[in-house]
Amino acid sequence: MNPPTPAIVTQNAVSPLPRWALVLLCIAYVVPGFVGRDPWKSADVTAFGYMLELAHGRTPWLSPLLGGMPPETEGLLPYWLGAWAIQLAPQWVSAEMAVRLPFALLLVITLIATWYAVYYLARSPGAQPVAFAFGGEANPPDYARAIADGGLLALIACLGLAQLSHEVTSYLVQLSCTALIFFAVAAMPHRTVAPAVALATGMVGLTLAGAPALAALLGLGSMVVVVYAPGSQTDHRLRWALALGAITLAAALIAWGLDLWRWRIVDSGSGGKEWQSLARLLLWFGWPAWPLALWTLWRWRKQIISRQGHRHLLLPLWFSAVSIAATITTQPADRALLLGLPALAALAAFALPTLRRSVGALIDWFTLLFFTVSALAIWVIWIAMQTGVPAKPAANVAKLAPGFVPQFSALALVVALAATVGWCSLVWWRAARNRAPIWKSLVLPASGAALGWLLLMTLWLPLLDYARSYRPQVRSVMAALGPSPGCVQTVGLNRAQVAALQYHGGLSLQRAGLQDECDWLVADIASWPPSERMVNVARWEARATIPRPTDKNDHLLVFHRAGPAR
Repeated sequence: MNPPTPAIVTQNAVSPLPRWALVLLCIAYVVPGFVGRDPWKSADVTAFGYMLELAHGRTPWLSPLLGGMPPETEGLLPYWLGAWAIQLAPQWVSAEMAVRLPFALLLVITLIATWYAVYYLARSPGAQPVAFAFGGEANPPDYARAIADGGLLALIACLGLAQLSHEVTSYLVQLSCTALIFFAVAAMPHRTVAPAVALATGMVGLTLAGAPALAALLGLGSMVVVVYAPGSQTDHRLRWALALGAITLAAALIAWGLDLWRWRIVDSGSGGKEWQSLARLLLWFGWPAWPLALWTLWRWRKQIISRQGHRHLLLPLWFSAVSIAATITTQPADRALLLGLPALAALAAFALPTLRRSVGALIDWFTLLFFTVSALAIWVIWIAMQTGVPAKPAANVAKLAPGFVPQFSALALVVALAATVGWCSLVWWRAARNRAPIWKSLVLPASGAALGWLLLMTLWLPLLDYARSYRPQVRSVMAALGPSPGCVQTVGLNRAQVAALQYHGGLSLQRAGLQDECDWLVADIASWPPSERMVNVARWEARATIPRPTDKNDHLLVFHRAGPAR
């Protein structure tokens, strides 16, 4: 016997979120961060450096090198995507903009796949609301659409999604592939071709992006969910389970053939994981989705433990559990947690039909205060940067970013003003009475997250570029080298520094050696002096010590050869 569903929803409560508003929100979230900024330290600019090397034919496609160093992650698919984009882009499109186009598309795919995954999960028999004796309950398609709207809003609202989803790294590829797998398993009872294509693409893509173990775990767990929890009355469970097993095995064999299997478990006894920082990460990264997800687990607990499996709960629960386990046991933790956000958003969406009005009001007031104060702070600091008033914020910016010269952009100002007016209008709409739709409690969190991200990527973009880009430091290095420096030797530079010097400075870099013929040498201060077997220090005289303006621990040393080259 199935336990009664906790969802009590009327037809009035599933009125649709206007499509134009949802599309506009997604555009406001996706576009800022992909347009108009420099590659940032350090994963972003590092990946961009490998893409440039591949696109220009300076390194092999199956074993790319940057400054003689292989990638830190084994997945090559992200580098291939960026390199192909550079090669196919017209000449008037810059390399960094060309690279971002496919990755912006990957973020769009993530949002679309999450919406449809939640939609099909909400069509499951066990997810349906209580049927009223005299009718009036929500009909299944409208109910599923309202829950899917809530799931997409919950995903956009997650604070940890913004920056990582706008970087051209393997983690965005892994996120989009995870979302495709999630959609495929959710849609299997209702569709055939789209889930099959999404499943194959997601499993192979996740493997080639450097996460074969996660692909295997998600595939095997999904097999169990498919067999145990039917998604419809005519669900071909065994057929789909066999397909899942075959594709999972194929992805594992691809990983084995390309030597992608690696042991990445962190030994907790070695101090590799700081539990306090991990707890903070878990607290803020998935906010506000995780409190709603916990509420879902509580209100739907009888369905979770019932013998009749419920796919709309077990599937996102498995995806979330795999992501959290990877967060605890591997590094970097935030990148692993990123992959669980679509499933976490799905769990959060199923809390909406069970929320009390007081809980919804608490979410609204907290969100209103948090994002309004944050937006006000962004505006005040921007005004201080432009005018010097108020004096204290302007002084703080000058202290934290010495040498920064504020820039004014009329376009950025207009976009920021429009977004702020839109936020005020949304708050006015939400404050009105008799707002019945169940997705209403996530409108302000999602819109507030989009507002904050958009304001940062417009008003604060010059400051963030100055603080997080290598361009200011490279500009100083180029001034020290002078015109036409020729080849430049390097000592102790990491991948991000090499990529930045090659892209921003257009330098021809060579790893240092006793027989090199370059007249200039650039070294990281932490690696100087090097071994005598690498560099004869006596032959080099220091010309400049160049810090990154916003990092006291990041200095580059510039040397000129004292004697003739050998």
